[in-house]
Amino acid sequence: MNQIPKGKYHSYPKIDLPNRKWPNNTITHAPIWCSVDLRDGNQALVNPMDMKKKLELFTLLLQLGFKEIEVGFPSASKVEFDFLRRLIDDKLIPDDVTIQVLVQAREHLIAKTFEALKGVKKATVHIYNSTSVAQRKIVFKKSKEEIIALALEGVDLVKKYEKEHEGEIFLEYSPESFTGTELEFAAQISNAVTARWGISAKRKVIINLPATVEMATPNIYADQIEWMANHLDNRENVIISTHTHNDRGTSVAATELALLAGADRVEGTLLSNGERTGNVDIITLALNMTTQGIDSTLDFSQVDNVIEVMERCTEIQTHVRHPYVGELVYTAFSGSHQDAINKGLAYQKAKSDALWEVPYLPIDPSDVGRTYESIIRINSQSGKGGVAYILEKNYGFQLPKAMHPEIGRIVQTVTEEKGKELEAKEIFKIFKKHYFNTKEHITLLDFNVASNKKLATCVLTYRYHGKEITAHGEGNGPIDACKHALAKDYENDFSINSYFEHSCGDKSSAKAIAYIEIQSREILSCFGVGSDNDITTASIKALFCALNRAFN
Repeated sequence: MNQIPKGKYHSYPKIDLPNRKWPNNTITHAPIWCSVDLRDGNQALVNPMDMKKKLELFTLLLQLGFKEIEVGFPSASKVEFDFLRRLIDDKLIPDDVTIQVLVQAREHLIAKTFEALKGVKKATVHIYNSTSVAQRKIVFKKSKEEIIALALEGVDLVKKYEKEHEGEIFLEYSPESFTGTELEFAAQISNAVTARWGISAKRKVIINLPATVEMATPNIYADQIEWMANHLDNRENVIISTHTHNDRGTSVAATELALLAGADRVEGTLLSNGERTGNVDIITLALNMTTQGIDSTLDFSQVDNVIEVMERCTEIQTHVRHPYVGELVYTAFSGSHQDAINKGLAYQKAKSDALWEVPYLPIDPSDVGRTYESIIRINSQSGKGGVAYILEKNYGFQLPKAMHPEIGRIVQTVTEEKGKELEAKEIFKIFKKHYFNTKEHITLLDFNVASNKKLATCVLTYRYHGKEITAHGEGNGPIDACKHALAKDYENDFSINSYFEHSCGDKSSAKAIAYIEIQSREILSCFGVGSDNDITTASIKALFCALNRAFN
């Protein structure tokens, strides 16, 4: 094993924030959302989007409810310039939506950006420069003063071209690599930018504080956000924005804690698309809020459509375990989970209030456009409740609770032999094989039952040991009378433990389904199932099914 040299890595320093308030705060409302799918997300693709895909994704973002959308880097490429012009010329930007463009602090790039923006009603011009210790020392080899001068030059250029622009221009500034920047310097350069812009209630500024690289635990980022909020001039006119990446896998947590710490706005992408491990996933953030009773203001009621568009536009497949939207996140294979979900769904359906209380499901799948049919799936780890759930939800068989272990064992044997998940149709095929296509040693041929208030009589005809037998029996009901008729010539002694019945299907074509559990000295329990238009016939069929299963 390779040894990592001592001193190669070191822990992130603590933030001096002795009276931090964010741990006691609660998220009570949604932030301002800004999608950066068309810029940050697009530049991270193996095959960047063409015009058709960009337009499709832009349309999706509007449908989801985004009011701020970063559309790209129009000064950087013809495709992005043409895309912005297409949005403006074809009047595709709603009046309540602000588009955002990114640009470096160079005059020819800013001039090109404003050329692309001509005719737009509202736009945010997002300028940035790297401020971190590593970037200053290694990449740019510039002093703090030179870095500040570069940022202010960008502000001046935006102000210059703003004067000639007929629409409304907002300023966003990012001290890039904020998490690697000394807080005092981040505040100094941000305050210099807002002052140079002329910040006021009518000229608010977005100060975006990106975790360009996630370098520490989420609580550190929250400390940084609260520290900055305490040290930014004209705080009431500053919109603090987050832009977290997922290098440590904690971008969602970092963003949520940053909102507790006073952040007003969130930049992110759908499904965490972005450089390296991606940007923060806005779908996860928004649906996390939904589960806490907060209106996210975004519409993710049809997540399958979102996934379809995103996969087509980005050519990236969604992980099956991706929070809220993955193919398997509303699926239970574990037997105990299946049982709890099944009971939870029944409880939810029976109670009068709307509060969601189903175990293992933090959100109602129907709230994101999913269906209950895919919740429980069957493999070798599955339990009895899962099989019963599949048979009821897909085929209408409401197996009695006592029968669940029996069918569970039968199906589990098959899954272990095959070593894979079984589809619903395969489970139903197994069910039919064992309960409707049973190998017979005794065959029901005919019967006639007569009943009065006190007694039932049964004339039963069946084939046994190659002989056709007719026998009479009496009992307290049709099944008991049939049992007594069998007792005269049938060699196997048994008792009836339980009986259950229900109808299956629409009223006009409903079938009667009966379940009978028998027991003998040799067997503890065995179920039979019968189906017919007539409930008595279904019951006697179930009895013969149980006998054939128990004594074959």
